Amino acid sequence: MNEQPSLRDCVIAEILGTFILIFFGLGAVHAAVLFGAQSGLWQVAIVWGVAIMLAIFCVGGISGAHINPAVTIAMLCWNGFPRDRVLPYIAAQLFGAFIAAAALFAMFNLKLAAVEELKGVVRGQPGSEITACCYGEFYPGPGGLASGTDPLKPEDLTRLKSQVSHTGAFFAETLGTAILLMLIMAMNDLKNSAAPLAKMTPIFVGLIVALLISVIAPLTQACFNPARDFAPRLFSALAGWGSVALPLGHDWGWLTVYIVAPILGGILGGGFYVRILKPIYDRTHRA
Repeated sequence: MNEQPSLRDCVIAEILGTFILIFFGLGAVHAAVLFGAQSGLWQVAIVWGVAIMLAIFCVGGISGAHINPAVTIAMLCWNGFPRDRVLPYIAAQLFGAFIAAAALFAMFNLKLAAVEELKGVVRGQPGSEITACCYGEFYPGPGGLASGTDPLKPEDLTRLKSQVSHTGAFFAETLGTAILLMLIMAMNDLKNSAAPLAKMTPIFVGLIVALLISVIAPLTQACFNPARDFAPRLFSALAGWGSVALPLGHDWGWLTVYIVAPILGGILGGGFYVRILKPIYDRTHRA
């Protein structure tokens, strides 16, 4: 009889899995923003997709590889995930993402400073969003303004921010996470005869995320994962970006768009599958 992994083992797995995801995914963001290393959005998107695939292959057999609070909460609501494991899982995910952000900062800090100097911005002051977006997310992402040698003009950032509303960003993150959770549940339903084999599922989950990033990243940088945004954002606030990374009291978009919306989307997407699609598969399977 196989012994079920302990909570301690699952927490370690969630830390490692989230670290893998954030290290490779945010690493690609750093490379793209600071070096122009990726030649298009798909190149960044597929790195995120492969990172998720590898994280699931690495720790999925231990903790289920949630690596995302939105997944953990959706599984609590719709899939019988133990309530007493929710907070430890989320804490582990945040910690894994935080240490991944710290590792990337140690690797890229000199280049971050060089780009800020070239563009004429001071870390922690307006304009430094162009490098802060290597950690936390903004709608729309200002990373493209870090390219070139001309100093950043304040009107460039103002013009960019006018292109995506808070409502639009909230809707995009909610819908993207809902689609993600719906498809994750569909691919893990044993009664779904069209679902991929279990060992193939991580590949398809990675591809789903890459596709979603390809569509939604121009609007919001494509979060779908509160740990992916909040922990690196918190690190960057502590590392010098301050209120640019984590504005408190005057701009709550980081909370609503990148924490509330993914959690809401996960619950809605999981609920749609459980209430609408799963009963169809159950009836078909019995027949």
